[in-house]
Formats: sequence, C-alpha cells, structure tokens
Amino acid sequence: MSEWIDAAQVQAFEAEETNAYRVCTFPDGWVDRYGSDALVSYKTPIAQERLTTELFLWSLAVNFKFTRVFARFLPKQNAEREAPKLVVGDATTSLQSTALERGLQYGVDFAAGYSVGLFVDQRNNRSFVRQLRPKTLLNCFAYTCAFSVAAADAGAKTVSVDLSKKSLARGRENFALNAQPTDDHSFIADDVMEVLPRLARKEQKFDVIILDPPTFSRSHSGKPFQVEEHFEKLLLLALEVAERDARILLSTNCTTLNEKGLEVMGRFCLKASRRAGGFHSETPLPDYPRGVAARTVWLTLR
Repeated sequence: MSEWIDAAQVQAFEAEETNAYRVCTFPDGWVDRYGSDALVSYKTPIAQERLTTELFLWSLAVNFKFTRVFARFLPKQNAEREAPKLVVGDATTSLQSTALERGLQYGVDFAAGYSVGLFVDQRNNRSFVRQLRPKTLLNCFAYTCAFSVAAADAGAKTVSVDLSKKSLARGRENFALNAQPTDDHSFIADDVMEVLPRLARKEQKFDVIILDPPTFSRSHSGKPFQVEEHFEKLLLLALEVAERDARILLSTNCTTLNEKGLEVMGRFCLKASRRAGGFHSETPLPDYPRGVAARTVWLTLR
C-alpha cells in the first residue's frame, strides 16, 4: 500500500479544506477522491479489480468513509472515452456532487462525460493565482472555469473562453457555489484562437492568462487544434493581450511536451514578440508522483 497516500497526508488535506486529490497512482491506473466519492481509472479489468479492492483497504487504514465508487476505462484513443460508471453505492442518488479545494467549492458530475469537472493536478497553480490577487484574468480553454473561480475569490475580473456552452454553464454554477456574482465576469463560447485576436483589437489586457489547451480539439467550423503544432501560435496571440508584468500559465498533458519544452517554446515566443520574462514552476503536488501530473510552467513577463 506504499503507493497510496498516508493518513497524515489525508489529515493535511482536511486541515486546508481540501477533499479532491489523487489517492494513488500505478502504471495501469489510479484513484482520485472527489468529496465523498472515489473514481477508479484503469487500463485493464484486472487493474480495476485490484484498485477497487485496495481502495477499501486504504479507506479503512485512513478512516475515509466514501459513499460511492465510480470506475472509468482509460482507452488509447480519445474517441473511445466514456463517462465513469457506478460500481459501488446507491444508483438512485444524483450523479452530481461537489468537491472542496482549499475552501472553494467545485461541481462534480459523473454523468457529464469522461472528465468529471475538476482537474485536481492544477491545485497549486490555482492557489498561486489566488496568491497573486490579479485584477484581471483570461482563462483560455476554461472548461468549468475553476481558474476563474479561484481568481474571482481574490477579487479579479475574469474572461473564460471555451468551445463548450455546457462547460461554461457549469462554470457559472461553480461561481454560484461560492456565492460569487458573475456581473464582472465574461463567458465566451468560441474558439480561443479567434477570440484572442478580437481581444487584442479591443486593446484588452490581462494580469494573468491561463493556457491549458487539450492535446487535440476541433472547433465548430472543423478547424483542428493540435497542441504540439499550435501551442506556439497560441502563446504568441496571448502575449498580445498580456499586461507588461503579466503571468502566463503554460500547461499541457501532452506526453511529448515536458516543462523544458514549454520553456524553450516560451523563450522563442518572447524573442519573437520582443518581450522579456522568466520561468518558474510551483511546488510539486504531494499526491502525485513525479512526472505524472500536467506539465506546467509559469512565464512572468517583465
């Protein structure tokens, strides 16, 4: 059970009002906690059975009483992804719930699709945004607007951009969960690559910009976005709307693009745009093995 987080780490999460985190990571699967629910992600049926069994043993060891266990298969092709399935618990209860991250609430929906609504490996980056207390934040590929909620908690006005109207609607619900009015916040259901030039023409500038694109996506018009091919252009467009001393998060789950690669790309874009800046990464997460979480680098302009 050494791969599972221990009772001391569970207590540390409780002390900081967090109940969404990675419980264990193996080569053939992992387990995440979202509030009182657990999500088992597996590559083989044998892995699912083993992880579910060990989850029960771990819960007894750390005194974690979960109400439901969901499981999802990890396919090789994104097109084969399916929503998690309930394997333990009451099937009549709502598949929507909430999770807590450092005092902020986020909606979780096990019926909405492959991803349930909160990427827990961005926890420290969201906390960094709160520490920065920006006046304005641009959240590109915003999904359910978790970064926007974190920035709004620190007093920022935010703009969240995503192709999916449903995801942005869930983002508005996340604002409501935290009693945050949306009067000073914009939600744009459109292609980020088209929105950024429009914002530049309007001379809008942002203190913090979040660039966490999917590895691959396709716009409503059929235009593809491939992170290895288009991330550089994305950053160049973002630099056009960045304040002089802005912070820009460069993040990806693409396995062929690591932190060093993000820095190299960032330095090239700085030179091309005649800007100056430096790079840093936030503290590694205690619940993720090295190299497992999203690759992230913060670019600080100067």
